[in-house]
Amino acid sequence: MVDLSIVIVNWNVRDLLRRCLSSLLVARRSLLVDRQPATSNQQPATSIEIIVVDNGSADGSVQMVRVEFPGVRLIANADNRGFPAANNQGIGVAQGRYILLLNPDTEVVGDALATMVAFADAHPDVGIVGPQLLNPDGSVQSSRRRFPTLATGFFESTWLQGYAPRRLLERYYVLDRPDDIVQEVDWVTGAALMARREAVEQVGPLDEGFFMYSEELDWCRRFREAGWRVVYLPTARIVHHVGKSSEQVVAARHIHFQTSKVRYFRKYHGPQAAEALRLFLLGNYAWQLGVEGAKWLVGHKRSLRAQRIAAYRQVLRSGLRLPGGLQ
Repeated sequence: MVDLSIVIVNWNVRDLLRRCLSSLLVARRSLLVDRQPATSNQQPATSIEIIVVDNGSADGSVQMVRVEFPGVRLIANADNRGFPAANNQGIGVAQGRYILLLNPDTEVVGDALATMVAFADAHPDVGIVGPQLLNPDGSVQSSRRRFPTLATGFFESTWLQGYAPRRLLERYYVLDRPDDIVQEVDWVTGAALMARREAVEQVGPLDEGFFMYSEELDWCRRFREAGWRVVYLPTARIVHHVGKSSEQVVAARHIHFQTSKVRYFRKYHGPQAAEALRLFLLGNYAWQLGVEGAKWLVGHKRSLRAQRIAAYRQVLRSGLRLPGGLQ
């Protein structure tokens, strides 16, 4: 049996996907080179498979994978099915004891894959392992979280974030703990998240009601509620270039992020809390639209203001509702 199945969902980031896959092949070759009869002080090498699920890319990603990485299993969707649905496709064909959900804008550093597998093997009560994410300059990227409270939902990623009580966001982002020690957390961000197959079979796949964003938060919460631990493992490191797919569609990014936030709070805090949050967020975008309009009128960076005005208008027209209404 394969030790680790790596599932990568791609959408129009061909060059970053190439770098990601190249880093994985380097990691796999090093594991094969190191594969020798195990001694009492040596762990057997980790075997991996790589699965790319392409969500209707128009930048030549599919052809690139077929030509340059023939050993990679490729699932080519005709359109963008969303991040959870595409990951579930990959999980459905994966053969590994563990499944690593990995963004295409990442690069594996050193023996991160073997480190995560070895840790999970030594801790059978751990359902999810999140590596330490690094920015391209080598600095640590925030990737561990506590579950958000309703107050967090009103402040985090809104124009009020800078006015939030310091303790509120410090707690949410786990800034009260060192980032270089192994620790149990509520959830880890989905740029790189390794799940135990046994736990996935118990908890179920990602919730496809989230098109993108908050799906890993929901998944980790379901793991925790089922009794599995979620662990942040800084001895495994992966570089993350951050948001290169979603930044291509600014308005859609805002809509997906905020509708997913509302859906999460509806699921775990009830419809009244979710509706209050939805109305607050719409008010937030209406305010931002007014600010950007005023700046446009006085001639301040008009091109930028026009882009933001168009994006915020799309958000307001969406009503931050999922297709068919809040679910």
